[in-house]
Amino acid sequence: MISRFWRGWTSPENADTYEELLRTGILPGIRRVDGYRGAYLLRCDAGSEIEFATITLWESMDAVRAFAGEDHETAVVTPEARALLSRCDERSVHYETIVEP
Repeated sequence: MISRFWRGWTSPENADTYEELLRTGILPGIRRVDGYRGAYLLRCDAGSEIEFATITLWESMDAVRAFAGEDHETAVVTPEARALLSRCDERSVHYETIVEP
């Protein structure tokens, strides 16, 4: 299994709206990609910003490429999400998952 790690930051005013977009639109939409195995959504109050981290789980690097494209490290961020974020990682990091819950 492959874990894809990515972070984005938003203002406290946009945080709940961004979280709702992830929960109801973005993450459910990823379920359509073959090889997607779920996600963790993490939220941290960092003072003047709210940090979100996502860890999406994938069956293989081929599944990651089916989602992200040939340059699989490029972050996949929808225009709606970009409008709510103050900044974000432009690249995702991939890890071989060696222990699962």
